[in-house]
Amino acid sequence: MTQIVTTHKNADFDAFASLVAATLIYPEAVAAIPRTVNPNVRAFMSIHKDVFDYVDRWSIETGRVTRLVVVDTADWARLGPIAKLKQRTDLEVLVWDHHTGGDIDAAWKCQESVGATVTLMVRQLKAMRKLITPIQATLFLAGLYEDTGNLTFSSSTAEDAYAAGWLLDRKADLALVSKFLRPAYGEKQKDVLFEMLQKNNRMKINGYSVSISRIPITGHVNNLALVVRMFRDIVNVDAAFGLFVSEEKNGKYKCMVIGRSDNEGLDVGTLMKSMGGGGHPGAGSAMLKGVNPEIAEQMIVDLIQGNQQSSVQISDIMSFPVISVPTDTSMAEVAKILRQQGCTGLPVVDDGMLVGIISRRDFKKIRKEDQLEAPVKAFMSTRVISIEPGNSPIQAAQVMVRHDIGRLPVVEDGRIIGIITRSDAMMYFYDLLPD
Repeated sequence: MTQIVTTHKNADFDAFASLVAATLIYPEAVAAIPRTVNPNVRAFMSIHKDVFDYVDRWSIETGRVTRLVVVDTADWARLGPIAKLKQRTDLEVLVWDHHTGGDIDAAWKCQESVGATVTLMVRQLKAMRKLITPIQATLFLAGLYEDTGNLTFSSSTAEDAYAAGWLLDRKADLALVSKFLRPAYGEKQKDVLFEMLQKNNRMKINGYSVSISRIPITGHVNNLALVVRMFRDIVNVDAAFGLFVSEEKNGKYKCMVIGRSDNEGLDVGTLMKSMGGGGHPGAGSAMLKGVNPEIAEQMIVDLIQGNQQSSVQISDIMSFPVISVPTDTSMAEVAKILRQQGCTGLPVVDDGMLVGIISRRDFKKIRKEDQLEAPVKAFMSTRVISIEPGNSPIQAAQVMVRHDIGRLPVVEDGRIIGIITRSDAMMYFYDLLPD
């Protein structure tokens, strides 16, 4: 297997439809499904498992992959474990996405602001004069309708409508689309909606009518996005945000933020991206771990107000120049620098390029005193977790927590231009850690 097509975690219909469409555009590629997909997509896949060819992504030997086609996202972080392919310099990466931005440095991109990624794929299928089956047309229409709200979202374009017409002309089944796009709305969802209406906190921010509801959640509740959309429609505001808060076993908070907007001037997707998530102008979400819900709510208000603190980039707060050591520095000298600087680790740099990290943990590898004279390259870690300067401090904090590291080199074009620590990010957001 040398070519694979994949998409983001928690794949929705647009993601799955684009995945299947990409296998028609790239016949030699294999569709690789992430471990997590939305429940309605999982139901569709279960019923049609003999119709569509795909493999589980975690079963792929990534070392054999020479071409990676990514659909419906342009962010490595949204790809899960397969994002380790980012380190491969011999990998050809192609991107199809209707979201703007992203950190995947692809050899080729089709990235345009239309309502759904599958609209872009349909354009290519039409140009290639590809024949598609009615069930493929139905899946593609489901992806298009889901991401455009049946062509009612403000992000919908004329091309989305033309693509829908083309798919209907190829016998897409509207009844089947309606069945799978009709999300479950039961007692749990009703209870959450009722509580949101009770806690309706309506306010005027920067000229927009906004409502933010903070709701504690116990256990798993499906289709919270549907609840937020219904809430927005009922209270009739420009944008509504649901902060669904659960407490982890370690006493820390986990907060799922879901936003819906019906005003073209208030881009929810961009707001959520500043909080480490993503989405579209009319819809977006972000998962915040270890963040007090009160602070999460204030961040939303700040972002809508245009507060630059909330949308600051790492490059604005990183430390530079960076104290680093070359690969031939002795471990004894490294230990001396660590003591003098009062830090727990240092980047290892050659000719401006980041090649490794040495930390106090690595000194546990030293068994004999004469090993202190060995060069740092013998003990450093070459598996370097870094971040690009355009990301936000909260994204940096999430990466450090995920990998249990205290610092992140800030790298641009392979060269280290700064460094940010976990305390830098947390202190910048004044009190993001739980009490």
